[in-house]
Amino acid sequence: MHLRNVLLIGGSGFVGSAIAARLSGAGVNVLVPSRRRERAKALILLPTVEVVEAQVHDEVQLAQLVRGMDAVINLVGVLHGGRGRQGEPYGPQFKQAHVDLPRKIAQACVNAGVPRLVHVSALGARADAPAMYLRSKAAGEAALMEFKDRLALTILRPSVCFGPDDKFLNLFAHLQAMMLFFPLGRAEAKLQPVYVEDVAQAAINVLANPATYGQAYDIAGPKAYTLKELVQYAGSLSGHPRLVVGLPEPLAYLQAWMMEWLPNPPLSRDNLDAIKVDNLMAGEVSPELGITPVALETIGPMYLSHQTPRERYMQLRDHAGR
Repeated sequence: MHLRNVLLIGGSGFVGSAIAARLSGAGVNVLVPSRRRERAKALILLPTVEVVEAQVHDEVQLAQLVRGMDAVINLVGVLHGGRGRQGEPYGPQFKQAHVDLPRKIAQACVNAGVPRLVHVSALGARADAPAMYLRSKAAGEAALMEFKDRLALTILRPSVCFGPDDKFLNLFAHLQAMMLFFPLGRAEAKLQPVYVEDVAQAAINVLANPATYGQAYDIAGPKAYTLKELVQYAGSLSGHPRLVVGLPEPLAYLQAWMMEWLPNPPLSRDNLDAIKVDNLMAGEVSPELGITPVALETIGPMYLSHQTPRERYMQLRDHAGR
């Protein structure tokens, strides 16, 4: 498939920005809708990227956005379902973003004759998952699979992503700079974080690979860690190592409930539910994705440690083989 025009929904986010940069570098025209154009200022500087103000949940605007596209990549996701809101099997905000929107996107693609859709879900998405976030992601996948006979569809399920602008390890490092010790719920939960650039490359690789049509792929890094180990690693690299104290479940949920009421909550009760079971992938990353995941220890020091910009630049050059 020859790609000239790609619609990147959710393109102003962490993973989306990485995909946009790579597509632009390959000379592909990328359209990124955003509710507020100024939030995507960094993308506007990319030569083949156009950022437009649009409401993707509006079916009329969505139909206009997909028209003339060779492919659509959907990355829209919300981590929290609203202040204090719970729901079965998931709350209304999760339903809107993870279930209703993917269905609207797929229908818009079919109506406009757009042949290709790549949808980014989440590792651990299952209908019986312990968290609303994961259950809604699974429901979104199920809604999309209804279109697999009319649309070349591929689903990617990445683990939590790390990289220079992440809100994961950077958050742990930032919080430890302000604390004498670090209280942590579900400290022994296991995760398998993946480098954001690996996920971006995988999304681009599958676009033109017919072998991936109708398939779903897990993506994770080469190594698993406990949540406590990741917090300690971020604190150590950033120069603010703190004692990490595991919280008993009642205190962990109380802490999460209180954080839900902050303007940009770093944690919610649903986040804790998501790691009731280990967030790991079975086996290796599929060769059809065309990537070899990079270890956290290779990338983490480049953005978490107290290096000068020149030192970080030289490390990145070495990593790229230049």
